[in-house]
Amino acid sequence: MNIDTDRLRRDLQENAAFGDVDADEGVGRTVLTGSEADRGVRERFVDRLEAAGLDVRVDAVGNIFGRWTPPSCDPSAAPVAFGSHLDSVPRGGIFDGPLGTYGALEGVRAMQEADVAPARPVEVVSFTEEEGGRFGVGTLGSSVATGKLGVDEALALEDDDGVTLRDHLDRVGFAGSDAVDPAEWDAWMELHIEQGTRLTGANAGVGVVDSITGITNCEVAVTGEADHAGSTPMYERSDALAAASEFVLDLERAAEELATTSEAAVGTAGKGTIEPNARNIVPAEVRLQLDIRDVEHETMDRLVERCRTSLARLERNRGVETSMSRYRDSPPSQMADRCLAAADAAAATRSVDALRLHSAAMHDTANLAAVTDAGLLFAPSRDGVSHSPREWTDWDDCATATGVLAETVRSLASD
Repeated sequence: MNIDTDRLRRDLQENAAFGDVDADEGVGRTVLTGSEADRGVRERFVDRLEAAGLDVRVDAVGNIFGRWTPPSCDPSAAPVAFGSHLDSVPRGGIFDGPLGTYGALEGVRAMQEADVAPARPVEVVSFTEEEGGRFGVGTLGSSVATGKLGVDEALALEDDDGVTLRDHLDRVGFAGSDAVDPAEWDAWMELHIEQGTRLTGANAGVGVVDSITGITNCEVAVTGEADHAGSTPMYERSDALAAASEFVLDLERAAEELATTSEAAVGTAGKGTIEPNARNIVPAEVRLQLDIRDVEHETMDRLVERCRTSLARLERNRGVETSMSRYRDSPPSQMADRCLAAADAAAATRSVDALRLHSAAMHDTANLAAVTDAGLLFAPSRDGVSHSPREWTDWDDCATATGVLAETVRSLASD
């Protein structure tokens, strides 16, 4: 099978024209669910699917499915699906998501042109709102498709202006009525940019992901007492920010220690508020949002417990009150052995150096892995930059990884 690099490049560049943003360096785009840019990328994608002879369906939350049913296959057989997403973060790059969706379409076209005769139908997929840029709920479309999130609950989600997902999809014409159940797929594959430098560091052409990190989110509150910044002696203070700062350092230290035995372990206090947030008042309360990740759920639990231990010590030593709620706990996902084996063999067949690695970021594949055999491939990222106009994967690297993707799906669909 030959991947048409120029055709894949045109697809990605023309897709990038929707929601394009001015950038001092690189090429950027903003494609939020329900925007005119979203309408444009969806309509173009459907056009390209239909031009390749695929039967297109759209479900209630706007997920797009294009099925190729060649004469060689049993049309009632469980299909092999692959794809990604078309939305972006605000001022994001042009490869995150679209490389996976258009790479899947290019894979089908390559199979068609090589007269590949799969035994199963092949599905090309674009999931809605993977980034969470409009509603703050990442991997939304695949969460609904796999039953983790209810359709009505998803459609009722409101953006910052109070507009629901249902209204946004109605406006752009992608509130569908088709029902597609990924649990009925034989397998799923996704191609994504690495968003790191392990592939370029190893001079590898493709990454074969064996696991996707889990994510735990916690909210921490540290409550002290507001006092005058000038007239309150240091020894009489109950400074919530000073205590919270010590907690953040405890979190960092704990994550560093756990990372010595579990390389993927990370802990971040990435969002916070200070009350009353005035220069001349000792802070009374600090609220922090934590992001804890690892490919081992036990390590995530241990890091949460280290956080609780830190807060208990701060209550004893600093005279503050604390609380911590663990409001999200998405376990790590393991990729299916048969998908890993097919990907390794595909890379060897195409003489591409492959590297086994884990994904430190969440992808739709994590949801799919709960209901069907799933696999994930990475393409190299220049300098590891993503979610930025400076995000870049060389066109030849895009084609190389797409070739491995196509060969993997060809193999899976031939069973």
